[in-house]
Amino acid sequence: MATISSRKKIWGWYFFDWASQPYNTLLLTFIFGPYFAQTATASLVEGGMPVALAKAEAQAYWGYGLAIAGVSIAILAPILGAVADSTGKRMPWIWLFSALYVIGSAALWWTAPQDFSVTWALLFFGIGLIGMEFATIFTNSYLPELSPDPAERGRVSGSGWGFGYVGGVVALIIMIFLFQAGDTGKTMLGLDPAFGLDPATNADTRIVGPLTAIWYAVFMIPFFLYVRDMPKPTAEKYFVGKALSDLNRTLKKLPQHPSLLAYLGSSMFYRDALNGMYTFGGIYALGVLNWSIIDIGIFGILAAISGAIFCWVGGRVDRAIGPMPVIVACCSVLIATACLIISLTPTSVMGIALADGSALPDILFYIAGALIGAAGGALQASSRNMLTRQGNPDRMTEAFGLYALSGKATAFLAPALIAIASDLTGSQRLGITPVVGLFILGLVLLVWVKPNGDFAK
Repeated sequence: MATISSRKKIWGWYFFDWASQPYNTLLLTFIFGPYFAQTATASLVEGGMPVALAKAEAQAYWGYGLAIAGVSIAILAPILGAVADSTGKRMPWIWLFSALYVIGSAALWWTAPQDFSVTWALLFFGIGLIGMEFATIFTNSYLPELSPDPAERGRVSGSGWGFGYVGGVVALIIMIFLFQAGDTGKTMLGLDPAFGLDPATNADTRIVGPLTAIWYAVFMIPFFLYVRDMPKPTAEKYFVGKALSDLNRTLKKLPQHPSLLAYLGSSMFYRDALNGMYTFGGIYALGVLNWSIIDIGIFGILAAISGAIFCWVGGRVDRAIGPMPVIVACCSVLIATACLIISLTPTSVMGIALADGSALPDILFYIAGALIGAAGGALQASSRNMLTRQGNPDRMTEAFGLYALSGKATAFLAPALIAIASDLTGSQRLGITPVVGLFILGLVLLVWVKPNGDFAK
């Protein structure tokens, strides 16, 4: 077998970010999430619920669905990571979870408003989300093998995340230029939706599921061609019991590694808050600012372009001074941005009333989107690089499993808190407030994190 060059391995690894990003961009945040909220709201209103309460209830449904998927991921992630480290086999798991990604996203085609089912929509979405999250765990664990230099890994991680954002932008442009119809029944290019898709059945929006599935299947080809499992001399047969034993031993030893423990706790909170902002951003714009799905798509393009640029910039900063300053700066920006978003209504900003028809709330929300894209992308890229400094080099997939556990053990927290706050206040706007507290908790715990971790030699 021909030797695969380091450059090809890195580019193959980059293509996972390119292939998988549309699940976040198209489904979670900018197209399907708002479509779910819009369709669920209409169904509730038809059942006699007031519009404002129906919007909050639809947001709550979305939050509870994501919470359930997050719990499933939290339970299995460290176990499967331990299995992969013991066997040395990660690629078969990536194939398995890639299949779930494709099946779950493609099935979203069957969510037409005429026979819309909240349960089935959330089930399909959850299957794909679980596939995406687990595939990410296993592909992230290849990062230390791509470069032996910890500083260089910051650049690789940032460039990969930025490349993924570009993929998200391209996929989103294709969606709103060729498929998504506006109020006129035409796409942003003034065309009828491709393939004769009927806006009356929301086929022009539901196509986002199959598009995401096809995109992933095609662009994962370079990853599967160029990324390989390294031979593991101590590889063991697949035994879940042995994996559980190894995981139990690792968990018991966590208090002996306070930097890793503090980092897992810190990232648990700030990543959960960031996911809350991503997940509910489009739904918020739809319900609070009365944007259309095309408006949200443009917002998504702006956020993704900003994310791509600042992932690249953040990767260079990470290489120069390490991931810790990048993480702190990004969390601070996101706290300020969350406070700005919460203050926005169609008629006021930060409690200050505006003239009727003022465009300022919309302009500020676009600015907030750019800030979320920039700070969120750089934060995630530097966070996975930070994990390579905190984890045991010999158990890196397990470390990323624990990283996923820390991210998903409370992945239900932001959606659940937003859902509960939305239910209690009957307000989408006030329902977003829990993310601010989660970011602050994440920043506080960083005080106990060593920049190079407990395992540094």
